[in-house]
Amino acid sequence: MRIGDAAAAAGLTPRALRYYEQRGLLTARRTSSGHRDYTAEDVRHLRAVRELLTAGLTIEDVRALVAAIEALPANRRARDRPAPGEPRADGEPGLCTLPNMIVRRRLAYLDERIERLTELRDGLAQRVGGPLRDLGRDLDSTRTQAAG
Repeated sequence: MRIGDAAAAAGLTPRALRYYEQRGLLTARRTSSGHRDYTAEDVRHLRAVRELLTAGLTIEDVRALVAAIEALPANRRARDRPAPGEPRADGEPGLCTLPNMIVRRRLAYLDERIERLTELRDGLAQRVGGPLRDLGRDLDSTRTQAAG
């Protein structure tokens, strides 16, 4: 299917689809005339990418997940999978290990950012009233000195 149809089916714009391809989240097949050609599997892939981005992962996070899954042989992807976070019977980590690491890393980043934003908010809230008036007076004084 052509880019417009694939984008609509995935809930995206053609521009977003091109951007995802540019960032390595998907590789579209090309027709003999050079047009992008998408399959139903590509549309499912794009929907999953959109959901992961909406959930708060970054393009880089999603690209890492896609690359890790695509690097696995098809037969390993299709094997019975262990419970989330559990190693497989052969001792290899399950497919859930990498996604969990990526999500945990993203959660840690967001927690750190929330903490910093809370500190900034609290600092600003403390300045409401008197301290802000003082800052305004200091700015007026500086302007007067600069003009004189």
